[in-house]
Amino acid sequence: MKLLKNALPVFLFSLSLLATGCAVNENNGRELVWSDEFDYEGLPDDTKWNYDTVGNSYGWGNNELQYYTVERKENAWVDGEFLTITAIRESWNDFNFTSARLTSKEKGDWLYGRMEIRAKVPGGRGIWPAIWMLPTDWEYGGWPESGEIDIMEHVGYEPDSIYTTVHTGAFNHTQGTQVGDATYVPDCEDEFHVYAIEWNEEKIDFFIDEKKVFTFNNSKKGHDEWPFDKRFHLILNVAVGGNWGGLHGVDDSIFPAEMKIDYVRVYQ
Repeated sequence: MKLLKNALPVFLFSLSLLATGCAVNENNGRELVWSDEFDYEGLPDDTKWNYDTVGNSYGWGNNELQYYTVERKENAWVDGEFLTITAIRESWNDFNFTSARLTSKEKGDWLYGRMEIRAKVPGGRGIWPAIWMLPTDWEYGGWPESGEIDIMEHVGYEPDSIYTTVHTGAFNHTQGTQVGDATYVPDCEDEFHVYAIEWNEEKIDFFIDEKKVFTFNNSKKGHDEWPFDKRFHLILNVAVGGNWGGLHGVDDSIFPAEMKIDYVRVYQ
């Protein structure tokens, strides 16, 4: 488990809780129910992560340019401290780029809680890293009816901005009605930041380094506006190009482009 700076008293307290099988987030008293500290070496832990490749053949609905690989250390690797997801410019299965898209589906699925990820994003025109959530069971129908929670998105042609967004049947980018916000984070490509949501039956609060940057409230008007009463799972990926990421083209000189993840923690 990685120590947070200036957190020795909290760490000692957490040790006593770990002895009883749980840990508590010092900020809100929630129990730590799932985490990956990336304190091992090798491929991502397959008890926690899957490789998502189902959309490779059609550009994931966004005209993306990368091919997501499976169990390939060049694209997803843990070095004992960080998970690194790397987009590479190379020929692969008729594509010109490779990358990785990891999901916790059926290995980490939650209804409500605090999802917290410490990460540093890649930069450069054409890169599109994201930390986000999709529904596990799609009980209200296909996208966007069952919802999407974008904890963090970054497009390299806007190097100082992080986006936090939700998509639902009523609010989504295909209609130009998506709901979210952009936050000025000028060093997001050079420094690690903590990206988090706190999600309950009333609202989803979005945070960057513990500063609340956006809130999406439950309108109580049904699942067209609030499908967030079902379980969701996490996704970590680095896309190349696409309708948004590639809006201004792709700079081939930026590759390899790496997103580094320090930890993923889920509290309830």
